[in-house]
Amino acid sequence: MHNQHTLLLRFPSLPSHSLTILHRTTKTKLNSTRRKHTPTSSFRRSNWIVPKAMHCTSLCGGGNDNNNNNDASFRNLNESTFLASLMPKTEIGADRFLHSHPDYDGRGALIAIFDSGVDPAAAGLQVTSDGKPKIIDILDCTGSGDIDTSKVVKADADGCISGASGASLVINTSWKNPSGDWHVGYKLVYELFTENLTSRLKKERKKKWDEKNQEEIAKAVKQLTDFDQEHIKVEDAKLKKVREDLQNRLDLLRKKSESYDDKGPAIDAVVWYDGEVWRVALDTHSLEDDPDCGKLANFIPLTNYRTEKKYGIFSKLDACTYAVNVYNDGNVLSMVTDSSPHGTHVAGIAAAFHPEHKCDLINMSYGEPTSLPDYGRFVDLANEAVNKHRLIFVSSAGNSGPALSTVGAPGGTSTNIIGVGAYVSPAMAAGAHCVVEPPSEGLEYTWSSRGPTTDGDLGVSVSAPGCAVAPVPTWTLQRRMLMNGTSMASPSACGGIALLISAMKAEGIPVSPYSVRKALENTSIPIGDSPEDKLSTGQGLMQIDKCYEYIQQSQNIPSVQYQINIKQSGKTNPSSRGIYLREANACRQPTEWMVQVDPKFHEDANKLEELAVFEECIELHSSDKTVVKAPEYLLLTHNGRTFNVFVDPTNLNDGLHYYEVYGIDCKAPWRGPLFRIPITITKPMAVTDRPPQVSFSKMLFQPGHVQRKYIEVPHGASWVEATMNASSFDTARRFFVHTVQICPLQRPITRRNVINFSSPTAKSFTFRVVGGQTLELVIAQFWSSGIGSPETTSIDLEVVFHGIKVNKEEIVLDGSEAPIRIDAEALLASEKLAPVAILNKIRVPYRPIDAKISSLSSDRDKLPSGKQILALTLTYKIKLEDGAEIKPQIPFLNDRIYDTKFESQFYIISDSNKKVYSSGDAYPNSTKLPKGEYNLQLYLRHDNVQVLEKMKQLVLFIERSLEEKEIIWLSFFSQPDGPLMGNDSFKSSTLVPGIKEGFYLGPPAKDKLPKNSLQGSVLVGSISYGKLLLAGQRDRKYPEKHPVRYRVSYIIPPNKVDEDKGKKSSSSSKKTVSERLEEEVRDAKIKVLGGLKQESDEECLEWKELSASLKTEYPKYIPLLAKILEGLVSRSSIKDKVHHDEEVIDAANEVIDSIDREELAKFFALKNDPEDEEAEKIKKKMESARDQLAEALYQKGLALAEIESLKEVDKSLASAATEVAKQDVEKTDEQSNDDAVHPDLFLENFNELKKWVDVKCTKYGILLVTNERRNQRLGTALKVLSDIIQDDAEPSKKKFYELKLSLLEEIGWTHFAANEREWMLVRFPPSLPPF
Repeated sequence: MHNQHTLLLRFPSLPSHSLTILHRTTKTKLNSTRRKHTPTSSFRRSNWIVPKAMHCTSLCGGGNDNNNNNDASFRNLNESTFLASLMPKTEIGADRFLHSHPDYDGRGALIAIFDSGVDPAAAGLQVTSDGKPKIIDILDCTGSGDIDTSKVVKADADGCISGASGASLVINTSWKNPSGDWHVGYKLVYELFTENLTSRLKKERKKKWDEKNQEEIAKAVKQLTDFDQEHIKVEDAKLKKVREDLQNRLDLLRKKSESYDDKGPAIDAVVWYDGEVWRVALDTHSLEDDPDCGKLANFIPLTNYRTEKKYGIFSKLDACTYAVNVYNDGNVLSMVTDSSPHGTHVAGIAAAFHPEHKCDLINMSYGEPTSLPDYGRFVDLANEAVNKHRLIFVSSAGNSGPALSTVGAPGGTSTNIIGVGAYVSPAMAAGAHCVVEPPSEGLEYTWSSRGPTTDGDLGVSVSAPGCAVAPVPTWTLQRRMLMNGTSMASPSACGGIALLISAMKAEGIPVSPYSVRKALENTSIPIGDSPEDKLSTGQGLMQIDKCYEYIQQSQNIPSVQYQINIKQSGKTNPSSRGIYLREANACRQPTEWMVQVDPKFHEDANKLEELAVFEECIELHSSDKTVVKAPEYLLLTHNGRTFNVFVDPTNLNDGLHYYEVYGIDCKAPWRGPLFRIPITITKPMAVTDRPPQVSFSKMLFQPGHVQRKYIEVPHGASWVEATMNASSFDTARRFFVHTVQICPLQRPITRRNVINFSSPTAKSFTFRVVGGQTLELVIAQFWSSGIGSPETTSIDLEVVFHGIKVNKEEIVLDGSEAPIRIDAEALLASEKLAPVAILNKIRVPYRPIDAKISSLSSDRDKLPSGKQILALTLTYKIKLEDGAEIKPQIPFLNDRIYDTKFESQFYIISDSNKKVYSSGDAYPNSTKLPKGEYNLQLYLRHDNVQVLEKMKQLVLFIERSLEEKEIIWLSFFSQPDGPLMGNDSFKSSTLVPGIKEGFYLGPPAKDKLPKNSLQGSVLVGSISYGKLLLAGQRDRKYPEKHPVRYRVSYIIPPNKVDEDKGKKSSSSSKKTVSERLEEEVRDAKIKVLGGLKQESDEECLEWKELSASLKTEYPKYIPLLAKILEGLVSRSSIKDKVHHDEEVIDAANEVIDSIDREELAKFFALKNDPEDEEAEKIKKKMESARDQLAEALYQKGLALAEIESLKEVDKSLASAATEVAKQDVEKTDEQSNDDAVHPDLFLENFNELKKWVDVKCTKYGILLVTNERRNQRLGTALKVLSDIIQDDAEPSKKKFYELKLSLLEEIGWTHFAANEREWMLVRFPPSLPPF
């Protein structure tokens, strides 16, 4: 397993996944690791080995000898066997195979590792034993590392370009670029790192930042102390402001130390075409301590990894390896990093060797539960890969055991994927796990997922070693790491299969996933002694040496997959792949099943030479004819054949039973079973006691022991209260208590608890059940718990069923005042009825404001079949009246990955500055957002444009959790008028079997509804009915704490009609028609003026002429003058800033001079009667005048400050500016020393503004900042600006942060400024990241 090339795939994180291709040889270790997509559903898988001539499980005695020999050979570890146990090969016969075939060490086999990303610098992943590159290609399959490089720039005369981050970059003159076009982009580097790496870097960077900040704090303290010593008593106003400034500096530094947040540096990327290939260079100097390191010009250019097999490392600090790929003619740069050590670890277990063409195997070590087995877009593509392109697809079965039907998608639920369970041998236990006393024989890990699938398929195909000490990425700062899981079993199996492919290619044996899988399953060694063990381990522990012998013997037999479709006679249910009798009714009578067997050839099979001549005489066998009967023979042709199977479970004992019907080739019985029909029967015990309960006494457990109980849950039961008592043990014990029920078209209802006993004691727990459905209750002692102890643990378990049946499980209150009647009854035993209902979330519906369908790039998003992937981008406008924690909900799409026909779903939430606040996928995240407006972009992919067209009006909900004070507790009543009358409340009662009790759930009071809740929004929450005997007082109060809770929702009705709306003013207008017409015309002209664009010189001239004409027509009309000032301020293309500022000052002065400030001051000094309509009209007019005056003073102040600033930059402009605007801006650079001759116009204007408004507010605060800066009180200026930014309810204004940066640089706090500069690209990115 050493000379393999592995193809590694990386996905985002959304966890990131990547595809990597590796070489393989005996003298080098196999590498391949995979990362789970959903952390809650990791999968581990195990392998069995069946003897070469095996016909069915019951005939496999010979194989057990091999397995026993493997286990029996283990005695005590020495150094050699210890090291070998860290990367298990003996268990699957790989070492024996390599000893017999040293040249078939994986060379010629190509593996695709579909996982979380692989580090090409990791130990053992560089070259094969014969010197070839081990990793052939590395691809990002998620887009999480994509950088938009569509922006093209040219270098200036000095060889510099402007990077996408805004940095000036120097180009290396030796780089060839015939076109001179440089594609630029940038990336926040933490977006490419894992959480663990980012956390480490943040700590290290924070430590350095703190050192610099403490230096500045020490300086600030000294300055303040020196001032206080020099000025013992400060009474002068100017000195008070100086001291305030010093204190503000100290406060700002201390506050920043507490609120410091590191978003990480940005790296600039440059892409160009050198005439042969696309090249990539990075500027990473922001990651380095040495300012001369990491500069763009010093970078050694990379190209697509497949071309040159080269990679880079960002910096010594992070030690993170990356590869690059360029797509779409240089417009997209893909940075490929790993999202966890999982992928490298998997690759480290499974690597392979290289021809430069398509891969032979795919390993995928992640997955999750699914509601529909063998269904969805992913399964469709996997089927195409296997059936059409002959890829062997290996995947983990899952880590969700030990209960049955816990295999996950896609590995354990898909027909064409080899699902692998996790096995642990005594040597692995002693070596890798370092247990004191290993088990006497190998076994399946306790957590390894079990079959069958919900449609009866076996689920687990084979088992393989489920742990390894394998390579991990360099950034972890260690070479190897122990991991266990079916994630490790899958690459172990995949690496073993790569040895087979190496041999098959060398011997000229055609490689087919059909024939290889058949050989694997028919040569595996069974694990365990009972037929039921197959549900845990599949056909057994795979054996590479025996498998190769089988392949050699069957190389001339056509490669055929026997597809099984089963239907129950007389039923219209969907077809299944096995027979699964789980429910009580199905076990009470015999059933007949129609089995359709269809031989499937690869799509390129020759119709005349293979399909037309195919004919097999098959002998059918039943593993137990007293229960399962089938015909004796079957003549099978290419078009398939149907036969009947009769199953009679009526005489079986309660519990688990497993049988098979399998077909043997009459002419070649040595081939073993050509196909198997798994038959699983879980016959439940009936609950006859009243009150309904069952007890299991003195169940004895040793390490790894599993006991399964099947119970027919009584009709009317909805929850269980159980007590587990452990005794008769010495050292601590660890148990899994796992329950599963299966309901149609939904994921299995599971509950898995890990219960630890440090001493003999009893523990209680509750869980939900569905009445009438079979409950599997599994108790398992963890495989390594209690190892070394001679004591056997005794377990007593009491299970008590409870239930309250209601006529409405999901309640919808329609927004009216009417309550909802609820009828409740207890069918089993007396129950305490204590209903509790709560509304604690609000869901607001949105439809998209924009929908765009686009075709994705053909070099990356085109299927081998030629189908082009399309993308639908939906844009939603979201408005939050207050800050809130929200979660997007798309009922049609959420919570489905493998059981959906869509390829992907992603969303991004951003503000008007394109700042990204949140992103997510099928499992949306809750995100805290401040008050404001946001864009949510939803991205869907499919290859059918008609499907995407139907999604253009997709409804999305924004769900917000209500604050504690907003939560609504609903009330219950005994009478229908109770909600209105406020009496007859209902609290609780005792339900007696056979007697229903009715009560009413009232709607929430209108004054309790959350403020700003829109019509059509939905309040949602939970309702529970029963009182838990085991729950505490607090848990009884919250329905979410009850194992059985139902959804309750309330549709928000229309708002109350405003009674004052539409009422006419009591005072009729005294103006004539002609006067009103004249005013309407005037206002219309002003509106036209406000709507004119001023983008070109011609448009500016038209605007100027119209404004001058209107001023002549309506002199001293304040709204017109204010509109003219507004037009000047809004002008964007300004050539002469000084001249423009002078125009603004003139326009502002016209507004100021037109307002009678004395009259205005007198008015606001008096109080007005709010009941007097005329007084209110005057008040509104005066408030408008005051606002116009303040706006004019504000704009004038900004213009004066800018002229002053420009004069300081270029003193040659000072004389010209003074000459042109001598009435208002006549100043000199010496004005502060000669105020009598040249008054400080800015200060005069600022003091006037202070009379009318609070200059500390967001709207006018910039002038206060400018005033403090002019007086060199930079600390106060920064404090005022920080307060403005914090108090601003609108999206962040870039000018505020640019001003903050300039103040920080002026004050000399470079470390502070560097942190703020990194944040600028977070707050104000030039564009949204690509999906």
